[in-house]
Amino acid sequence: MKYFIEVVEVEESQKSILRQLIELYEYDFSEFNDADLNEHGFYGYKYFDHYWTEEKRQAYFVKVDGQYAGFVLVNGHCYIVQDDNTRSISEFFIMRKYRRKGIGERVANLVFDKHAGKWEVLQHGNNAASQLFWRNTIHQYTHGNYNEHDVTTEHWIGKGITFKGNVR
Repeated sequence: MKYFIEVVEVEESQKSILRQLIELYEYDFSEFNDADLNEHGFYGYKYFDHYWTEEKRQAYFVKVDGQYAGFVLVNGHCYIVQDDNTRSISEFFIMRKYRRKGIGERVANLVFDKHAGKWEVLQHGNNAASQLFWRNTIHQYTHGNYNEHDVTTEHWIGKGITFKGNVR
């Protein structure tokens, strides 16, 4: 089946939609990071408002056939590559209904194409599905021209992939 896939920048007036999608993402991700709800019944996202106040952060909706299907958060905060021109996928979420249909790979490619240059993509150490997805997606995108890294931050241990974007 063919899908019409869009990656659309989130306007400040659409913050409430993104906030809801982030809650769904955080719920899914709690399987890996063992997060709990806060006293208000939300997971929350510490850097949420920064996407409208910091130049190196971009928030995108993923739309499939005109419907909200997820989001991608991009920023310039990297752990492996210390370079002002490197971008990072800070959060990537495709709703379960749209998974395993090639949509996530297409979305990743569209985002990489939007920001030419160096990229860093980290994956949580407990999330084997994410590691496989990113390895396969980036391998296809770069024709195998990428580097894998073991990464330890103050908050978690995982994997990282570095590569040059917009290589098509």
